[in-house]
Amino acid sequence: MNNLVLEKHLNSLLSSHLFKDYCPNGLQVEGKSEVTRIMTGVTACQALIDRAVEAQVDALLVHHGFFWKGEPEPIRGMKFRRIKALIDNGINLYAYHLPVDVHPSLGNNARLGKLLGVQEVTTLEPENPCALIGTGHFTPPISAKTLAQRIESALARQPLHIASEPDKLITTLGWCTGGGQDFIEQAANANLDAFISGEISERTTHSARELGIDYFAAGHHATERYGIKALGEHLVKEYGVSVQFVDIDNPV
Repeated sequence: MNNLVLEKHLNSLLSSHLFKDYCPNGLQVEGKSEVTRIMTGVTACQALIDRAVEAQVDALLVHHGFFWKGEPEPIRGMKFRRIKALIDNGINLYAYHLPVDVHPSLGNNARLGKLLGVQEVTTLEPENPCALIGTGHFTPPISAKTLAQRIESALARQPLHIASEPDKLITTLGWCTGGGQDFIEQAANANLDAFISGEISERTTHSARELGIDYFAAGHHATERYGIKALGEHLVKEYGVSVQFVDIDNPV
């Protein structure tokens, strides 16, 4: 399919025009006009780009792309090498950040909720299509220890658990994949029993203890593998293109 038609489809599917994001969403680096082979991955790092070159794909579709607000603007050093490799090999780079976090069926939050067996997955603001906090519940309630085990089993990563009280049972849960740790106060104010994010900050520990909410840090990369993978699987069903998901290990 045409590379610009693909961008138009992704923009529409993910409602990218609704988001005020930290980076441009869509086609970030233009390559070949015809796209039949796509590689998906979390971050457009050099290792993933090298795999894309080796596989001779036409497009790379990622969650974390380039041109973030606040980063140095000159295209030199590491940024130059990455972009040069894409251009030299005619590889289109598509990147979708917040739109991939919150899509109601393909997004990182939705997929994490499904992986953990959360029931009635929605958001704290169901009327807001850009809402960043997923919510749901467990019936019957599960222990914090069981939730930690589910996270480890689903993500192959042992989470860091900050307990609010011993042997707490968890019915209501909130989460925000990636760097969503500062939403913990909103989760506590909504009277949720527990909150999950990818990253943790020093302040998050104190917030969890003082707010009385169990908190789990499950890894930025680990919590954000599943939205972009689902997006690639959607393209296979929709257009019959070849899509390969490549997971570049990242312990963060």
